[in-house]
Amino acid sequence: MQKVRYALIAGASGLVGSHCLDLLLKSDRYSQVISIGRRDLPLLHPKLEQRVVDFNKLQQYAAELAVDDVFCCLGTTIKKAGSKEAFYKVDHTYVVDLAKVTAAKGASQFIVISALGADASSMFFYNKVKGEMERDVQQAGFEAVHILRPSLLLGERTEQRTGEEVAFKLMKPLSGLMIGPLKKYKPIEAETVARAMLYVAAQQQKGTHIYPSDDIAALGAKL
Repeated sequence: MQKVRYALIAGASGLVGSHCLDLLLKSDRYSQVISIGRRDLPLLHPKLEQRVVDFNKLQQYAAELAVDDVFCCLGTTIKKAGSKEAFYKVDHTYVVDLAKVTAAKGASQFIVISALGADASSMFFYNKVKGEMERDVQQAGFEAVHILRPSLLLGERTEQRTGEEVAFKLMKPLSGLMIGPLKKYKPIEAETVARAMLYVAAQQQKGTHIYPSDDIAALGAKL
């Protein structure tokens, strides 16, 4: 009989995170889901525990973050964050701090949303930050790290992201032509990414696994 597990999700108010939380609450695999954020979500569920945290002081909440699987959907944009420094704090520091704290408390898996093109040696700031995050998360001490690198995310956002809307309008007519090596650049539904997160977590494969966007689409269809 499979052990019922405890899950933690960070970033549940976001585009992928909201879908991920919904799937976690519906999943028989998890008996309890802890959602951490800067404020409570307008949601009640018997399996859900919400904890308001200061991400700058995550270590203070370590005792409350003992789970099996961690689903990290934290992320912002430079425009929304207000500066490169603030963006780095959300997309790198908070993610890595979460990994370190939960690994120390015994979590076995860390499933995180990165981005297409993530590369710690990139000359592009965004890609470099994502790459450094991936590198540092892998050093936290988990049995398994699953890194998902989706292309342009599709779905209804609570906030407007003009740059992404423009990119989608430019890429949509070309989407059908993105085959073969170009498949990983095809826009992908946020719900599909969330489904892929739960799917890879359920496989319980040890080690580090990195999934480009076309693999994410295939895995998301399996859940």
